[in-house]
Amino acid sequence: MLSAALFCLVVAISDGDTLKLRCGEAGAFRQLTVRLHAIDAPELSQPFGRRARQALSQIAYRKTARLDCEDDEDRYHRRVCRVKVAPNSCTEAHCAKTLDAGLAMLTVGMAWWSRAYADEQSPTERGQYAFAEFEARGKRAGLWADRRPVPPWTWRAAHPRTR
Repeated sequence: MLSAALFCLVVAISDGDTLKLRCGEAGAFRQLTVRLHAIDAPELSQPFGRRARQALSQIAYRKTARLDCEDDEDRYHRRVCRVKVAPNSCTEAHCAKTLDAGLAMLTVGMAWWSRAYADEQSPTERGQYAFAEFEARGKRAGLWADRRPVPPWTWRAAHPRTR
């Protein structure tokens, strides 16, 4: 279930699928850590991890984002949200938040589509995410340039760490 949309400023990029945002009014800000819905990017310590963080930074850093969040948090106490920002091509002061950051990460080949969450997506969104990953693979974009890219869930299992 989605809660009401929030508008927040992206103040940091932790990795290829996690952002820190400042929400609220001046003097009453609260910081929010958000995980992008339905994608999984390489861990920072694995190949393409730092490039994935850089790609997400180019998409979202220092932009106002529209967050449509799930009601609950993930196991690391992050909100799981659909994050939309204005595209880089927009030069107006108040651009519409039309660029889906997760979909953009798939398009540039810096993340996997998390099919485990497909049932939480609309049929249109599932189609967009599946197609973006398929196209990136076909073009060997980003991490798909690697002959055998290792999915982050496999990497984490082989390289456990405490959080």
